Amino acid sequence: MSVPFEIGIFTFGELTRDAHGQPIAPAQRLKDILEWARVADQAGLDVFGVGEHHREDFAVSSPQMVLAAAAAQTERIRLTSTVTVLSSSDPVRIHEDFATLDQLSGGRAEITAGRGAYIESFPLFGQDLERYDEYFEDRLDLLLKIRAENPVTWSGTTRPALDGAGVWPRPLQDELPVWLAVGGTPSSVVRGGVLGLPLYLAILGEPARFAPLADLYRRAAAEAGREPERLGVTSHFYVEPTSQGARDTFYPHYSQYIAQNMPRAGRLDRDGFEAWAGPQGALFAGSPAEAVDKILWEHEVLGHTRFLAQVGLGGIGQQETLRSIELLATEVLPQVREAIGTPAAA
Repeated sequence: MSVPFEIGIFTFGELTRDAHGQPIAPAQRLKDILEWARVADQAGLDVFGVGEHHREDFAVSSPQMVLAAAAAQTERIRLTSTVTVLSSSDPVRIHEDFATLDQLSGGRAEITAGRGAYIESFPLFGQDLERYDEYFEDRLDLLLKIRAENPVTWSGTTRPALDGAGVWPRPLQDELPVWLAVGGTPSSVVRGGVLGLPLYLAILGEPARFAPLADLYRRAAAEAGREPERLGVTSHFYVEPTSQGARDTFYPHYSQYIAQNMPRAGRLDRDGFEAWAGPQGALFAGSPAEAVDKILWEHEVLGHTRFLAQVGLGGIGQQETLRSIELLATEVLPQVREAIGTPAAA
């Protein structure tokens, strides 16, 4: 049986400043995000995700809180963190929170675990940055142990051991889906394959350069005696009915997002934006037909079966964002599924 190709949206809840230097108010951004979830659910998208940051320019530090609010306002869409910074989190608390979310949502919760592209949570929670990799490996091991058995006995190096400890509640699903998110580190890709975990590739550079990582993931799984799990792709996204209209609308907002919320990427001029939005660039900014073509091209290159669009970037208006979400659901998703020949998600 073929795996359904799934499409969804996610956000970090950026609080981009306007032309007067005023950031979006956190309460307004959270209200916007919940409306995105409702519209995505009603329009037929498969996944809704919320990321974790601990900075003044992001509204979301606890994905599970926002996802619980979304669970009460949606019916079928899957609810995932994008990502949970597991290195600076307690896996016991994370499993309890997402198992509770799973019960509240009727079995729709997922965890996406990551090491964290930003490190602000480490000093905040009193952790040593020199143990960055150790924290993630140790806590991922504990999270998977909790998922597999209850009560759980475990010992590691970054938190006290557990001896026959019960971790409650248990999820409504047989076990919580746990995905790994990687930004291009080969060792992280190998870890996902060896552990038999589904994997997200965060595509910020040329998508074609991620093909070796997709191959490495499948090869690592095979060498570990596992069937490769699902591969997902995440990308920045905005569509309008016409390509030129989408790019003219989105460019000023996207350039603000890059400057304010991703300053390490540098300044983005219009020529750079057009190059990124080209047929083989990482940015989705154009018409629904262009989005379909790019997803299908990436599918040929990477073989992924889930695409998550990062929406609402750069303070773009709520109506524009909702229209983009609806076009993703009503025009992009059906054409992608028809072209690939996969069924709709359950």
